[in-house]
Amino acid sequence: MRRPHRVPAATRTAVSAVAALALLTTGCGAAGELKSAGDAPSAVEPQGLWPDLPPASAAPYDYGEGETARIPGVRVTGGDVRRLDPVAVAQAGLKARTNRDSGLDELPDSTVRAIEACRTAPDDCPVLAPYYRDLTGDGRDELVLGIRMPDRQLAVRVYMPDGERLIRIMSTYDAVISVELAGHDVIMRAPSVIPGYEYRTAWSWDDRQRAMLPTRDEILRTPDHRKAPKPTTGPSSPAAPSGSPSGAR
Repeated sequence: MRRPHRVPAATRTAVSAVAALALLTTGCGAAGELKSAGDAPSAVEPQGLWPDLPPASAAPYDYGEGETARIPGVRVTGGDVRRLDPVAVAQAGLKARTNRDSGLDELPDSTVRAIEACRTAPDDCPVLAPYYRDLTGDGRDELVLGIRMPDRQLAVRVYMPDGERLIRIMSTYDAVISVELAGHDVIMRAPSVIPGYEYRTAWSWDDRQRAMLPTRDEILRTPDHRKAPKPTTGPSSPAAPSGSPSGAR
């Protein structure tokens, strides 16, 4: 069964209306006199619907959130991921075993063969130049890799140093418009099936899960200056790096 094009992030929550603050502006009277802008509207309490419905017993889809994997055979000297060869990381990752199986860490056979042949056929290597950013807030950079896939899709993977071990803390793929690093977040934009709109998913570090989770998943109007590309079939992942990317091929 084909996985749906988009799956809502598990962490999406309904947002209640918030009371607006009364604005104070300087009046036209005596110097320093304040004039009220009027009463703030009352906050509206959220209303729960169908309270007798039984709660769901299981998630309807596996979004790949929280899935991690130790990358075998890779040693992170001094906890510095900048010393790693990104192609070697991608190749070693092909043998990694995840802590659970969502299937989102799997790559097409053609992409796997191209990764394995990166040394002998560098022009066809699908591993893009790496980026580095402290995404977990521990003061050490993570390694962010992009891997080109068929049908203009892109696999995005994030690796965290754990002592001298390397742990993959994010693995997803999508037909992307762009991928950005903003603060501690990885932000992915993808085409929507609705003309003039696009998806925006922000992946953020979750200390309890010890993984990157899709903390915000939105559908937004496409900026007027950019026409959204035609969406492709398949699941719905360069950046503003902390430094220039180094060569990956």
